Amino acid sequence: MNEFELIARLTQSLPTNANTVLGPGDDCAIVDLGLPDRWLLFKTDAIVEGIHFNATAPPDKIGRKALARCLSDFAAMAGTPTHALITLALPTHFKVDFIEAMYGGMNALAARHHVAVVGGETTTNPERLLLSLAVVGTVQKGHCPTRSGAKAGDAIFVTGELGGSRSGKHLDFEPRLAEAAWLADNFSVHALMDISDGLAGDLPHILDASRVGAELLSDAIPVSRAAKLAARAEPSAKPPVLAALTDGEDFELLFTVASHDAVRLVDAWKNPFPELRLSCVGKITAQQGLTIRDKQGTRPLTEHGYVHFA
Repeated sequence: MNEFELIARLTQSLPTNANTVLGPGDDCAIVDLGLPDRWLLFKTDAIVEGIHFNATAPPDKIGRKALARCLSDFAAMAGTPTHALITLALPTHFKVDFIEAMYGGMNALAARHHVAVVGGETTTNPERLLLSLAVVGTVQKGHCPTRSGAKAGDAIFVTGELGGSRSGKHLDFEPRLAEAAWLADNFSVHALMDISDGLAGDLPHILDASRVGAELLSDAIPVSRAAKLAARAEPSAKPPVLAALTDGEDFELLFTVASHDAVRLVDAWKNPFPELRLSCVGKITAQQGLTIRDKQGTRPLTEHGYVHFA
């Protein structure tokens, strides 16, 4: 049983209440507590030594990544994070300086985005370090794109470049909070999420939630320089396009808009975000399933991104 099969099984019978707007299945949960024009967003995430970072990673980068992952999920809902709680699980023998430096990286990112760290929990985890965050924030009612709104004919966009994140980006990515807020304010975004498990792994979540399909264009996928260099340096490395599809931990935005908005979006994007690439990588189709088109033709895309327990 892989990660997503387990999630599906565990979420079948979770309790809910009248305040729950959106429960499991998206990047954040949405709760309505009666605020005039805002919903509450909730998110929790964890990073584990040996899975999300190794012991040689700079401690400030580890702390930064732990919070940045949650902030990226808020970007995926066009939300604003406001407060965080930290659960710190440490091996028996730890270095205080290392932990303080880890918090330094986390605190610096929190301060940049006006997120207050308001408490948490410490405990022992004998084998390895684990850092878990719970973040709360808000989003404007009616301006919160989810995964379930994609429509046949939509253009599919991604920000930035994909693949090769293990060369360093996975520890130092920028949560796309400003970009997502701008999109929600200026365009009708039908579906939105961030890319954490690779484009080939994450796009199917939108397709399943929206009950649609998609066709990707191989030549349109923005491949990172790191993925290209890795392919040149190591014969056994993934081809660059495959790396862009499956490497994961890019934490770029993946979203759809109506096709008639696509050209206007590309033109408008250049002014607020001149240094961040925006690419139309395909289209949403009425026929379910995910395909990719290249010079050899169109085929089902069977490759997928990272999956826990697979």
